[in-house]
Amino acid sequence: MGDKEEPTTPAPSPTEEGLADFAAGVGAPSGGNGGGSTSGSDNPTPTHVKVVIIGAGMAGLSAANHLLQNGCEDFLILEARGRIGGRIVSIPLSNNQKIELGANWIHGVLGNPIFELAVQHGLVSVVNVPKPHKVVATTEDGHQVPFSILQEIYEAYVCFLRRCDEYFLCQYSPPPDIHSVGEHINYEIEIYLSSVQDPKEKRLKQSIFNCLLKRETCITGCNNMNEVDLLELGSYTELQGGNIVLPSGYSSILRPLGAQIPKQSILTKCPVKKIHWKRKKTFTGLETVDENSEDENSDDSERTVTEVPTGGAGLREASVESNSSSNCDYAAGNVRVDCEDGRVFHADHVVCTIPLGVLKKSHRTLFDPVLPQYKQESVENLMFGTVDKIFLEYERPFLSADISEIMLLWDDDKRDMNSSEEELASEEYLSKNWFKKIYSFAKMTDTLLLGWVSGREAEYMETLSHEAVAEKCTEILRNFLQDPYVPKPKRCVCTSWKSQDFTGGAYTSIPVGATQEDIENLAQPLYATPQAMKPAIVFAGEHTHSSFYSTVHGAYLSGRTAAQHLLASDEPDEIIMESDGSDLSAWIQGIALD
Repeated sequence: MGDKEEPTTPAPSPTEEGLADFAAGVGAPSGGNGGGSTSGSDNPTPTHVKVVIIGAGMAGLSAANHLLQNGCEDFLILEARGRIGGRIVSIPLSNNQKIELGANWIHGVLGNPIFELAVQHGLVSVVNVPKPHKVVATTEDGHQVPFSILQEIYEAYVCFLRRCDEYFLCQYSPPPDIHSVGEHINYEIEIYLSSVQDPKEKRLKQSIFNCLLKRETCITGCNNMNEVDLLELGSYTELQGGNIVLPSGYSSILRPLGAQIPKQSILTKCPVKKIHWKRKKTFTGLETVDENSEDENSDDSERTVTEVPTGGAGLREASVESNSSSNCDYAAGNVRVDCEDGRVFHADHVVCTIPLGVLKKSHRTLFDPVLPQYKQESVENLMFGTVDKIFLEYERPFLSADISEIMLLWDDDKRDMNSSEEELASEEYLSKNWFKKIYSFAKMTDTLLLGWVSGREAEYMETLSHEAVAEKCTEILRNFLQDPYVPKPKRCVCTSWKSQDFTGGAYTSIPVGATQEDIENLAQPLYATPQAMKPAIVFAGEHTHSSFYSTVHGAYLSGRTAAQHLLASDEPDEIIMESDGSDLSAWIQGIALD
């Protein structure tokens, strides 16, 4: 980081930290934990708290707020970055403009706690007048596609995508040898275009379908829709109400969340190195259990991790109210958290909100003992894709005032049909074609354009200078608009989520071979002993919510649920079942399900 403040200072605003990172050439700052360096104290002092929360992203802030609301103030948030917010961050541009480098929209209104929070704090207007949206689709040679064709293909594409969604809940099976969303949509596209006789018209319509599939990779968070499991696509629950943009930017949602947390309870620039979560008492104190030393035939070896039931409310129902007796009065805990700067924290419980991208890189060294096998497999099974933004800021407007977006219809078939997967992933190929993954430029304001890029192409873009990206985008706009006078931007800002040590990507999706159960596995708490009433580690973050993965509201709800695990009463709820008669068969009939 650019400044040398001690980690115990209050977390700076996300805008300040984002600007510092951008000025240093870092790209898009991000949140989370799991590694890296920090400016630390010369004399590390062990500190004991009831709860350590790792990560000050949305999940961590949500967990902290829920603990506070239920009378628990004895917690500490350890954040690797010099700011709070995780993948929610903005930086200022000129003319009082502000751009969001991470989360952009509130996805849905009904039942969305982020929308409710925004309304509660006056961050969004309930009365929203939508701006006119005119999309222009052009080919590489500058040919503008008639709107009627664009609308026809878009409606067909939406229909194909909805059919993919249906497999998750329906009993019927997809066509043979089709396992991914991309394969199914391309199968339908082939059938749809088979009736088109004119080769030129067919190629044009195919290019529109290809553009929409590229857009879908940015929405889903993958390199190619062939990677996304067909049967699991519908596991994501879409809330009604459309996408909402906060007038003051998405990062404004951090203010009401951060304001409630005592400043001394957030330590920034404090990456976590290791979590010792299963420890036992010895003559010399507490030592980490050596899993390999346990008798494999003993009962305890089969219960190295005590799991909570996966059914019932679980992590999917994050809105359960806490017990009135919850006041953070936990039994003595044995979790030790080692930080990169040498400091050590002891806690009864840890709320781990480390992003999936970081877990993929470091889960084997981060946890001691290592995570249970089922968790390790789920970490590896799930996908944490790369999605980046390209902002182009101009001195003056150059697009027609009524145009809101330019769709780029690249001739992909001509380029890719004879290339192998290895060739498409090669640096030689990406250096010549990375920009052809940009599917559009959307007008944010009259002088600000936004492009999106995903997958391998996004990862390659992260290696380029912002000047090189700006030059290539200018060339693209001049070609597609057939206007040699399109100006060069005065500023280009590119995000770099894959390259960020504390994120390692954008968000979670379910690839071919993985299932919703993998997300549920990530959410399972870990218990230090089979007798423990409360878990040593609870997990939160968008990658742990089985219905709202990849979203901020999923992260928020998972943080609330993680706190709920720790706030629950130590005494199990007593269940009394009364029978209508003394006969056992009558009792069974009384509870029989229809």
